[in-house]
Amino acid sequence: MADNADIASELMERRMEGALTLCRLPTATATNTECEDCGDEIPTARRQAAPWATTCIQCQELSERKRRHVR
Repeated sequence: MADNADIASELMERRMEGALTLCRLPTATATNTECEDCGDEIPTARRQAAPWATTCIQCQELSERKRRHVR
């Protein structure tokens, strides 16, 4: 059974991995203008702000919410 120090250590490790992943995001522009989840067009403003984005804002938010509830 994990104690508080183990849990805190694991949480810090996950957050650090997440931060490092963000640093390694591709800088190239995604060539697809359609969301890979719903098929709707990804707005130009989103593609300019996050050139690597492959999903629209709504699908990205839904994905992030699901990920938070899984943990």
